[in-house]
Amino acid sequence: MRSTICAVLLATAAAALPATAEPIKKEQLLTPPPGARHYTISSVAGKHGDIWSWRMPDGRIAYRMSMSLRGWVTETDETVALAADKRPTAIAIRGFTDSGDATESFSVDAQGVARWKTAVDEGTAPFGTKRYNTYGGPPLANESDIAALVAAGSAGVDLLPTGHASIEIGQSVQIEGPAGPHTVKLAFIKGYGFSPSPIWLDSDNRLFGAAGIVSFLPEGYEASGPKLKDIQDKATADMVREVAHTFLKPANRTPTLIDHVLLFDSVDGRYLPDRAVLIAGGKIAAVGAGGTIPTPAGGVVLDGRGKTLSPGLWDSHQHIGGDDWNLLQNVATGMTNYRSPGSMIDESRDIFKRRAAGDLIAPDGKVSVIIDRKDPLAAQGALTVSSADEAIAAVDKIKAAGLWGVKFYTSMNPAWIAPAAAEAHRLGLHVHGHVPAGMRPLEAVRAGYDEITHINFIMMQAMPQAVVDKANTAARLEGPAKYGKDVDLDSPAMTAFYRELAQRKTIIDPTLTVWEPLMTSDGSAISPEYAPFATVAPPAVVRGWKIAGYPLFDGVTREDFRKSFAKMVGLVGKLHQAGVRIVAGTDGSGLELVRELELYQQAGLSNAEALQSATIVPARMTGMADRTGSIAPGMTADVILVDGDVSADITNLRHVHTVFLDGYRLDGATLRSASGMSGMPQ
Repeated sequence: MRSTICAVLLATAAAALPATAEPIKKEQLLTPPPGARHYTISSVAGKHGDIWSWRMPDGRIAYRMSMSLRGWVTETDETVALAADKRPTAIAIRGFTDSGDATESFSVDAQGVARWKTAVDEGTAPFGTKRYNTYGGPPLANESDIAALVAAGSAGVDLLPTGHASIEIGQSVQIEGPAGPHTVKLAFIKGYGFSPSPIWLDSDNRLFGAAGIVSFLPEGYEASGPKLKDIQDKATADMVREVAHTFLKPANRTPTLIDHVLLFDSVDGRYLPDRAVLIAGGKIAAVGAGGTIPTPAGGVVLDGRGKTLSPGLWDSHQHIGGDDWNLLQNVATGMTNYRSPGSMIDESRDIFKRRAAGDLIAPDGKVSVIIDRKDPLAAQGALTVSSADEAIAAVDKIKAAGLWGVKFYTSMNPAWIAPAAAEAHRLGLHVHGHVPAGMRPLEAVRAGYDEITHINFIMMQAMPQAVVDKANTAARLEGPAKYGKDVDLDSPAMTAFYRELAQRKTIIDPTLTVWEPLMTSDGSAISPEYAPFATVAPPAVVRGWKIAGYPLFDGVTREDFRKSFAKMVGLVGKLHQAGVRIVAGTDGSGLELVRELELYQQAGLSNAEALQSATIVPARMTGMADRTGSIAPGMTADVILVDGDVSADITNLRHVHTVFLDGYRLDGATLRSASGMSGMPQ
């Protein structure tokens, strides 16, 4: 969930208008004429959509986008009128995305006043020399912005509603296309996100496209997507390596004594006041009462009074690969470990290699690979299969690559799960995933799942069969959103369900923060998961965090959605009470992790139990508890020192003072700056 084709160019309007507004229907959108410029949206799993562009009789430039990613549909169009200086002075975006109505307008009047209105904001400002940064719309429509950035050079461009952007052009490469060899140039845009974002220009420095797990490229160039992604990933790795070397140096691995600190004992689930912890040689060297451990020769002493020392945080639903900068930001926010429930084999192994060499600042963790049936709704980046035998072969491939687990996805044939899971268990692999369409979660567990990801799939146990049968489409959200509010969490059937999950030692990865903004937001405020970062994030990022929630349907109201989300939170509490293990994951950037823990407290977990779900519980799940996840002599020094008393307020985990990663002492403020944040989150 929250995935975009490219963080800058291919972000679509993840917002909905108020419930009274009706999005325009697909049939009412513009129809591309014959000969329109044609781009495709594709991945190694196949084609996912199209974008067209053409000039209208009145001189405006038109764009049309049609995309389906695993059943999440976007249908939008956009018209743009350019002034003599090539700046858009009138923009109209229509249609809908998987998150609601995409309607957006921008205009400049005769007095030079700019006006804009989207699903999440509206305003006016002097147009001056600025350019309007659209909230959504087809990404190809950003081509005039790219041209302006190229023309501006190092000076960059001021943006409306706020912000500043620039572009840096790098290496040229040749790729094969319909007409033979074609030269393209790698460039990085700054100002739209926390970190530089890669895009590709043609030989005349015009927008060519974007590459990634999902790529947006001219028709006929789809096969070049993986090559371009590899090139831009290497260029990003070079930038991040320079940053890593400024942190991972001997001067930051000298002995450190943290004295008189509040210590979280993750094993016993309690907070211990006035403790001292000595870190040396990359390990926890000693733990004792405050003031009892001698100051190490040549070491550093950190005053722990007013602070909390915790094992480093785990995000158990963090998809690694393709964004080295995000891994750096993960560390800056206190994450020292992760479990990736779906990454590509080569990317994962490359991350492990560079991290071990000291060329990448990243948490340490374990990786699963997705297996899905060959289907238009197959997951991007998955190993796709057409039979039980192919599913077993995919499991063998994951084991041979040295990875940790297998994640089955929503379009898998239910009949293939048991034999493939049996092979995974024979090889010592963890089995988890989405629940395939046609199965209920208990059936998946009986077929071999060790863990189920996403609380909505747990809710599928109580959904009508018609919802279960279409759980590989938007029904996996719409069903729980519509019917969840009426589920009796204390019914005999549900309590028996919880009991069997506990008996089977099934693990649940709820990712409540995926569903909270979609189900509860109305566009009036930033979602609670991101609000604490609003003052330290780039303006364009903050604007993108505003969403108005998943579009309403079938007479269901926003209040109904909120009641259903409350049931999802309550379901986590019922699972916990029954003895089912909960691991904290976000399926996002990682910034959402502390909010996930807050929601667990709302579900009924204690402060300490919530923090255990992001420390010792995932360490045990992944088989890493012998070296991380707790603070004791001999453990790897993956710990965080935060300002404030976490036992009194778990949100103090956001106030990272110092991160110890493999024993390296990393200053929190410097990490935040390197990862694109301007200060301490609230």
